[in-house]
Order: sequence, then structure tokens, then C-alpha cells
Amino acid sequence: MATTVALTIAVIINPIAGKGRRSDLARDRAQCAASLVAASGLDTQAVQVLVTERAGHARELTVGMLAQGVTTVVAWGGDGTVNEVASALAFRDARLAVVPTGSGNGLARELCIPFEPARAFAVALEGRTCHIDAGELDGRLFCNLAGIGLDAQVAHGFAAGGSTKRGLTRYVTVTARELLSYQAQDYVVVTDGNSRHVRPLLIAIANGRQYGNGAVIAPAARLDDGKLDVVIVSVRSPLAVLAQVPRMFSGQIAQARGVTSVPAVDIEVSSAHAQTYHVDGEPFVGGTSMAARPLVRALRVVAPTDAKLDLLIT
Repeated sequence: MATTVALTIAVIINPIAGKGRRSDLARDRAQCAASLVAASGLDTQAVQVLVTERAGHARELTVGMLAQGVTTVVAWGGDGTVNEVASALAFRDARLAVVPTGSGNGLARELCIPFEPARAFAVALEGRTCHIDAGELDGRLFCNLAGIGLDAQVAHGFAAGGSTKRGLTRYVTVTARELLSYQAQDYVVVTDGNSRHVRPLLIAIANGRQYGNGAVIAPAARLDDGKLDVVIVSVRSPLAVLAQVPRMFSGQIAQARGVTSVPAVDIEVSSAHAQTYHVDGEPFVGGTSMAARPLVRALRVVAPTDAKLDLLIT
């Protein structure tokens, strides 16, 4: 009689993350994952490798894998893929691991995940398990960052390019275009009962510190402090924005003129118009008032055992 092996690990691959659609990219990534599984010594029957086919598919696949009893789900992709997988794993016992292949890879960088697939996959199998918070904006979960204003417009512009033109170069191009055309709006931002009337370039709501690629927008943010950091950057000219970019990459943006950062638990952002926003780089349109809050200890994530992370180990 054949022995049934319990399914323990699911690898969910986004075939276009970071590089755009290429006819052989899905095959290459799936073959790479299969090779890594074989080399790991795991029973191949205990591992399921799946490839996404559309937006939202990673979440659907994760839900299906949870029903089959997986204990670790590996999100092989960028921030959007991680977000979809995490949205199904929130407050569940199964762990989130990451093989980063996106344009920014914000959460992976915060967790010190290696960018070489074999090393990242090894972390998924052998790393330590930590609890981190997530955030919620307008009812949508985010792992790393959400935002309203310029960064949300960039997310919409980036998504409008479809799946054929992705990667860092396109992201920079879209950012420059949106910066030149951006029209600031008036908002009321309430953080733990304190109200501010602002006309910002952007409002970042941060669980983690960075957008990705080392661009730190919320230097004081922590993944496990039970709060979100609300960073308000006042409107300024494109040249003034460019002048402050080095501060972002040096972790000094909080010292720039017109930048306010407030840790908070209860957050509400209101305006006279429907609000364009993003969660982990995925664009949406909300109403005139949106609430945000931390989801404390929502996720169990896998991080390198030797990483210098001050996170709660489980």
C-alpha cells in the first residue's frame, strides 16, 4: 500500500514579477523551484509548486493550500505576490517565506532575505520563525507600506503598463512622469484623535521602513511594534523632491523640512474626493474617508537565522 505524504510546503510563483512577461520565464522559475526542492532532500510529495495566472491568483492558491494543511507558503515574486499570500495567511499558523524577484522587494529587504533564489529557498526551509505585524488600509491588508498621494499615483501608473514592461527602470520612469504632473489635494489626517489639515505630496502609512531598493520613507517604523508610522511629506516642487532623494536612501528623510512622522494605532484619512491609494504597491481607489490600523502579530514569517533582526522569535 502506498504511503500518503502530508503536504507541508507550497511554493507560489509569480512568473512575471520584476522582469515582465517572457514566454519561458514561468517555466524557468518553476524548474528552478523543482530543482531546489529535489536538492533539499525533501520528499517531493510534501511540496507543491504552483504558478499564478492572474492578479489575485496567489491568494486563491494560498487559501487552497491551507485547506490541504500546508505549514509554510513560499511567495516567489515581488511585493504584490507577498501581499496576496500574506492576506490569506494573516492570523493563521502557517508561515510566510519569500523568494524575492520583484522590482522593490520591500518586505524581503526588511527581513534580510537573500536575493539569490537558492539561498532564499534555503532560508524558507531552515530559517527562524518570527511574528510581525501587518497593516490594514480601507479593509485591505499590507505587509510593508500603504500610501496615498504621489506614491499611489506611481503605483497606478506602473500597473497601467500591464505585465510586459516591469522592473526598476520602468518604476523610475513612471515616478518621474507622475512627479511632473502630480496635483496635490487637501486631506484631513487623524492619528489617535489628533487632527491635521494637510496638502501633501504623499501620505505613507508604514509597517516596514522602506519602499524597496533601500528607499527608506519611515526610518522609525518597526515590523513588530504594534503601531503604524504615518509619514506626511508636504507638497514641493519636483526639483525640491529630487534634492531630498539622497536623504531617503541614507535613512535621513525624517530630518527633511516638511516631513512629519507619527506612530499611531487609529488612523483616518479624509478628503473631498475619492482617494487613490496603494497597499504594498498594488493600486486601488477608495472613498472620501479611509481608516487604517495595525494588525498586531498577524503574520508568522521566516527570516535568516543569522540576520540581525530584533523580532519576536516563535
